[in-house]
Amino acid sequence: MTRRELVIAALEHRQTPVLPFHMEFTEQALENLIAYTGNPNIEEEIGSYLYYWQYWGWPTEIPGRPGWFRDDFGVEWDRNGADKDIGLPQENVIEDLEDCDYQFPVLDEARLRSQYQYMMEHKGDRFCMAGFGFVMFERLWSLMGMENALVSMVACPEELDAFLDRICDYYCHLIDIALEYDFDGIYFGDDWGQQKGLIMGSAHWRHFIKPRMARMYAKAKAAGKYVLQHSCGDCNEILPDLIEIGLDCYQTFQPEVYDIEKVKALYGDKLAFWGGVSTQRCLPYATPQGVKDEALRVAKILRKDGGYIWAPTHAIAFDVPPENIMALAEVFHQQ
Repeated sequence: MTRRELVIAALEHRQTPVLPFHMEFTEQALENLIAYTGNPNIEEEIGSYLYYWQYWGWPTEIPGRPGWFRDDFGVEWDRNGADKDIGLPQENVIEDLEDCDYQFPVLDEARLRSQYQYMMEHKGDRFCMAGFGFVMFERLWSLMGMENALVSMVACPEELDAFLDRICDYYCHLIDIALEYDFDGIYFGDDWGQQKGLIMGSAHWRHFIKPRMARMYAKAKAAGKYVLQHSCGDCNEILPDLIEIGLDCYQTFQPEVYDIEKVKALYGDKLAFWGGVSTQRCLPYATPQGVKDEALRVAKILRKDGGYIWAPTHAIAFDVPPENIMALAEVFHQQ
C-alpha cells in the first residue's frame, strides 16, 4: 500500500499493516536537529505520510523591524519571543465591532494557485491536503485581541455573527479554489481549547463557531474530500458536534488533556485521531527510551480497529532534545 492508501484506510477505520505516521517541526527544532545529525535532509529521511501546507495570511517581514511580520489581514506579529514561528500579535487591528469598517484583503490568487500546483508536483505517494489556519476564532482574536473577541460574544452578538460570516465567506472562497486541485483532504486549524475546557465555553462555540465550521466542512465533503481539524486543548465536550458536522479526523490528541483510551472507546468508530505523543510533557522531558515506551503505549491503545495517525501532538518545538526526536523516528520506522 502507498502512504496515501494507508492514511485513507486509517481515516476509514480499517486496520492497517503499519500505522501511518507524521512528524513536523518548528523552524528552531529543525535547525537543532540538522545541527545534531549533521544531515540537512533529515526531515525528508524521517519521512511522513501526510503532506500539507496552511494558508493563514502569508506574513512578510516588516522592513526595519527585525523579527516583526505583517500578514495579509494587517496583523503584525512579533517573533522575538519564545514563539519564533508564528509569534504574537501586538496591536489590535479592530477595537470595536459596533464601529468597524474593516476590509478583508484581496487574495493573491495567483500565488495561492502556484503553491497548490507545486504541491501537486511534489506530493508523491503521500496523503495531500490544502490547509487553512487561523480560521474563525483564531482569525477573530488575532484581529481584535482575545479579550475583545470574548467580550463581543456577550456585548454585541449580532455584530459578531455578521463579522464571523464575513470570515467564513473569505475562507469559503479559498476552499473553492483548493477544490479545483487533486487534494485528498482539507485541513482546518483553529484553536478552541485550553488545558481544561473550551476558551469560550460550549454554548458560545455552538452559536458562533459551529455553524461556520459546518459550512466549510460541507464544501469539502460535497467534493468527496476528507476533513481534518486541528485544535489544541480540551475539546471533549464538542467532539460529538464535530462528528455531527462531518469531521473525519481530530488533531491534536493530547494525552495530558484527554483520557485517550476512553475517548477512543467512545468515538473511535466515527472519528479518527492524529497525535497522541505528547509535545507538552513526554518529548521535551523524557529519556529517549521513555519516548519510545510512551509512543508504543499510545499506539497500542489507538491503533485498534484503525482510525489513528501516529504522531506528536503538535509541531515539535525547540525544547525537544534531538535525541528524543530520533528515538521517536526510530520507533515509527521499526513498527
